[in-house]
Amino acid sequence: MPVIEASGLTKSYRRVRALDGVSFDVASGTVFALLGPNGAGKSTTVRILSTLSRPDGGTASVAGFDVLRQPAAVRAAIGYVAQRPGFDPMATGRENLVLTARLRGVSRRDAGRRATELLDAFDLSGHADRLARTWSGGMQRKLDVAMGLVHEPRVLYLDEPTTGLDPEARTQLWATVLRLVRGSGLTVVLTTHYLEEADQMADRLVIVDSGRVVAAGEPAALKADLGGDTVQVDLRSADDGVRAERVLESLPGVVHVRRDDARLRARARDAAGVLPRALDELRRADVPLLGAAIARASLDDVYLRYAGRAFQASGDPSPGRTMASGAGVPA
Repeated sequence: MPVIEASGLTKSYRRVRALDGVSFDVASGTVFALLGPNGAGKSTTVRILSTLSRPDGGTASVAGFDVLRQPAAVRAAIGYVAQRPGFDPMATGRENLVLTARLRGVSRRDAGRRATELLDAFDLSGHADRLARTWSGGMQRKLDVAMGLVHEPRVLYLDEPTTGLDPEARTQLWATVLRLVRGSGLTVVLTTHYLEEADQMADRLVIVDSGRVVAAGEPAALKADLGGDTVQVDLRSADDGVRAERVLESLPGVVHVRRDDARLRARARDAAGVLPRALDELRRADVPLLGAAIARASLDDVYLRYAGRAFQASGDPSPGRTMASGAGVPA
């Protein structure tokens, strides 16, 4: 039985349709990603699944509990890490963890034990008794995630958890989270607009666009379904884009061509074989180039196929984008 089930979720804010029939399920002990640009409906979905918002229609359950009929049970089963910091900067790391645990109903003895366990797990023990405001940004983000885990939830929601972190801090945070997932059966629901992060970390994902699920599956399978890698061509001038696009579309084996100003991406079944032919034909057509290369299929290509446009160019801020701060969902 899935640990999370959502069926036909709808939600509107005045004239804005934030969710329009969103459905998916999440297997226990996995990392599941809700992927989409700002305003796609990711955060609105998480608000409903964490009982912070009521859907206008549809049903959802978390850990076997209905989000509308059994909200207290849902809240007890989840941890929630918002985009904004939820720790007290004037308390130590250990004090933040113990206080959060006590607020979540954990006994004093167990709160101390969990604080020590999580400080060790996130490599924060050496700083445990320093004020959190003196910690680095990466350490503070680890503390936020640890606070979401202190009561041992079955499901942990991470809303854009690595925004603003440098690559090293991002890697360290994910290494720890994945170790906890694999070792405990914890389920992580990640919302992100980082395509690469979702590709590398998620066991399964859904791509949300304008409040609808446009694609779902394992990242590798979604990319494989595209039918090949991409020949990327950079032109000297965007004025040559239409001519270059016609040349690439005429080549055998080319499945789809996308043009963004002076860059064209031609998806092909045999990109390595298409590339030299593309260079020859563009040269014959007197199209000056800056360069060309083969690019592996990406989630951006997946998004383009199902949403009909490039990921980076999509999305408007929506009322559903505002999230409550704090590492835990209020009881």
